[in-house]
Amino acid sequence: MLLKLEKEIIEFSPYNEQEKLDKNILLKLLKSEKNIFSRENKICHFTASSWIVNEEKTKVLMIYHNIYNSWSWTGGHADNEMNLLKVALTEAKEETGLENIKVLLEDIFSIEILTVDGHMKNGEYVSSHLHLNITYLLEANEHDMLSIKEDENSDVCWINIEESEKISNEEKMKIIYKKLNEKLKKYLRS
Repeated sequence: MLLKLEKEIIEFSPYNEQEKLDKNILLKLLKSEKNIFSRENKICHFTASSWIVNEEKTKVLMIYHNIYNSWSWTGGHADNEMNLLKVALTEAKEETGLENIKVLLEDIFSIEILTVDGHMKNGEYVSSHLHLNITYLLEANEHDMLSIKEDENSDVCWINIEESEKISNEEKMKIIYKKLNEKLKKYLRS
């Protein structure tokens, strides 16, 4: 599975300079870091996120993330799973309560290396580290029942695509959400 992910990252066509540089770093870290799919690696580890759009592609499904105190995409740690699309789907279902989520694009939609500030989780301090994030494009029916995952988020709702770029309290994430929306428009034209 590691070789499959490495191949997918190699074949990934960067959208911008951020993705180009992050792609190169991800490939180097895949070869040099141990336990890169586990939180045991306290410096950096893989995560998977999803940009979940409605069937009309006018809204994105976001959660209010408790640790970051901000509206966010869905996603989470690989926790030793090398199939990151599977991780993204599992996290999307757990964090939103949705059962029926469609994969719009089997390929990697976006890559990001995200800085994570030190924080408390479950009564323990987690040091600052990097998330080596792979994002997938998913789709769900906006009329299906939603539910929150209380230990991680306090709200989940559909947000107009344009608002998704503004609603986050994290400036670095606003840039990423803007990029994801631009890539979505490009994907829809192709």
